[in-house]
Amino acid sequence: MRIPAAIRASQRSPLLQVVKSAAATIAAWLLAGWVVPGQLPVFAAIAALLVVQPSINQSLSKALERSIGVIVGVVIAVALGLLLGSPSWIVLLAIVVAMLVAWVFRATPGTGNQVAISAMLVLALGSKPDYALARIFETIIGVVIGIVVNAVIVPPVLVAPARRDLGLLGGELAASLDRLADALPEPQSPAQLQELMLEVRLLRPMKDAAAASISAGEESLTLNPRRSTHRQDLAEMRALLDRLTPIVTQTIGMTRAYFDHYDDTIGQEPAVAAIADQLRRAGHDVRLAVQIADVAREPEALTSAIPALTAPLVIRPPSSDHWILIGSLMEDLRRIREELVDAE
Repeated sequence: MRIPAAIRASQRSPLLQVVKSAAATIAAWLLAGWVVPGQLPVFAAIAALLVVQPSINQSLSKALERSIGVIVGVVIAVALGLLLGSPSWIVLLAIVVAMLVAWVFRATPGTGNQVAISAMLVLALGSKPDYALARIFETIIGVVIGIVVNAVIVPPVLVAPARRDLGLLGGELAASLDRLADALPEPQSPAQLQELMLEVRLLRPMKDAAAASISAGEESLTLNPRRSTHRQDLAEMRALLDRLTPIVTQTIGMTRAYFDHYDDTIGQEPAVAAIADQLRRAGHDVRLAVQIADVAREPEALTSAIPALTAPLVIRPPSSDHWILIGSLMEDLRRIREELVDAE
């Protein structure tokens, strides 16, 4: 394992997220210090820092996790303090008991860790009931401030990454169809066939990335005051991804069939030129469909506002050496046509 990869992210978090976390932490510290004087408001600051998440929905989940973890941890610490007094080893016992309680109730890792940390801090800093109650109240202050700050300071709407990833998927899908169309009539070397397969396999991770980005966008709208403006956009992107997903499968399948059944005479089949033309038309229609995603690059010259796939393709029967490949390509092409034409 490379150390830099373990401690560094592939990209920075938005600066706005850092500003929101800092603002929530400072506000929680000041307010909790004023409302609950006498101790440094560490619990409030930690709660606010953890609750500020990329979306309001995630903030509420983290707030619930943090609050329950603190309350259970404090209860465990107070109970052990009343039963056993305050020897130094009771801190270790509290950590073990807290972890076991979290395990018994199948708490999430975040909640389980919070239970143990809260129990440890309360016993280390003061296990009296009034101190414990003050820390619970302090945590609630931090949680509330974290949620409010996350909701008030420009709640993030993750629509742009969804547009980008869906656009990249559509562009690469169309390019894969074009590459297969270019390869079909021409003799291919083993290296060219391998390259064709390697490039088309990129479609699966790109499709997964687009699906993850759209899901993140949908989650960012939950409980978001700006959700009405963007809900329709994400619904259209989700519908488009649902149309493109089977085409990704068919395109990979067509390329795989060509790779597996290739021979140097396949380009001599009369049907091959017609299939290649239909693949280019399918690529055109994919580019046309992903215009909803605001693809950065302009459509190529072939692209017009009118879908290119029209009547189903009819061909002469292929030779006996190639009927499996031609039949496979025709069936996958039929399914692609259903997604692109019948959905219009």
